[in-house]
Amino acid sequence: MAAGYAELLRTRHAARLLTGTLIGRLPNATAALAIVLFIRAEGGSYALAGALSAVYGVFTAVGQPLLGRAVDLYGQPRVMLPAAVLSALGMALLAVVGLDVLWLAYLAMVIAGVFTPPLEGGLRALWPGVLKREDRVHAAYALDAVAQEVMFAVGPLLVTLCVAAWSERVALLVINLIGVLGALSVVVSEPSRQWRSGPREAHWLGALRSAGLLVLIGAFFFVGLALGSIAVAAVAYSDDHGGGMVSSYLLSSLGVGALIGGLVYGARQWPGRPESRLRLLVGLLALGYLPLALAPGAVWMTVLTGVAGVFLAPALACAFVVVDRHAPKGTVTEAFSWLVTTFGVGSAVGASVVGPAVESGGAAAGFAVAGAGGIAALLVLLSTKRFLGDPVQRTAGAVPAENDRNGAVEPGFRAGHQA
Repeated sequence: MAAGYAELLRTRHAARLLTGTLIGRLPNATAALAIVLFIRAEGGSYALAGALSAVYGVFTAVGQPLLGRAVDLYGQPRVMLPAAVLSALGMALLAVVGLDVLWLAYLAMVIAGVFTPPLEGGLRALWPGVLKREDRVHAAYALDAVAQEVMFAVGPLLVTLCVAAWSERVALLVINLIGVLGALSVVVSEPSRQWRSGPREAHWLGALRSAGLLVLIGAFFFVGLALGSIAVAAVAYSDDHGGGMVSSYLLSSLGVGALIGGLVYGARQWPGRPESRLRLLVGLLALGYLPLALAPGAVWMTVLTGVAGVFLAPALACAFVVVDRHAPKGTVTEAFSWLVTTFGVGSAVGASVVGPAVESGGAAAGFAVAGAGGIAALLVLLSTKRFLGDPVQRTAGAVPAENDRNGAVEPGFRAGHQA
């Protein structure tokens, strides 16, 4: 397993692109914590901190697919770096004005959110050209999903260290400066500078005219909802079981499970169509969420959350492959950005709807929301199987397939079978 990933990372540009993308996404991964800590340090309430953080999240969701479409049209360097700089300036504006001029604080969050660069989608658009072989691309998607788990674990720790060493204001500035440097590292690389999306049909829907992509968006909204509800339910469970670090243990166990699952999944090439495999993985993911509603003692609950996380990274990695197969030609970055956005929106919705469930039925009811989200995601995929057929079969005998790289042969790929 380790040898396969080592070979992947030894491929020219691969390690740099993965590392730069993760560093560039650090501001987004730590924004919720950094914003709350800064607002509280400025004397603001939790309600105000939550409102500003929500504005950032909403406008990030708005900006990602729009910037993704711009990347497909104009290339990565001309969009990614200016967006990263503007997003960092938005956070810097918040750090400078604080809460003295409240409307400026909200404006800062709008700017920081809407210009968050779509580095995640951009990296996945680069992998095929960098790695050339379908087995390596598949492994890279899995490694990408695993690396995200590490980033979301390390990022908050870095914020905490900056606060301890300096202050909440400095932490906000430092994290975003690091993010700009990460984006810069990506866009000055040869693959990013040379990458061009395929020619696209002029259509106002862009990537959303793909029925297969719409199915994925619907399914992963509910996967995000499940994950967002678990985060809140874990805090409620902790309150009922001694408080302290219990919720951290549960969420860390979830992340460790995802990390292990992603590493194992990406270490081999799986047979069959990725669309069918995705239905199986989401079904196993839903099955793992259901026992959480039992809410046993802390030790067994930690085990259950670890098991529940095992199929998250594989499901995401497989979804990336399916997106790549079904994205209309010339829209691959936008398509990936839509999946990222929908997942994030689902997570935010899950965090909000689980509150009433917890208040009425305790932590067990909160975890039941996660199980319901997993089942809903599976039902979306099962009820729309005809829209996730093989993209080559659906276009056979008609015009060439619209997919970005499935309609033409590239080095190391068979036409119509990228991954």
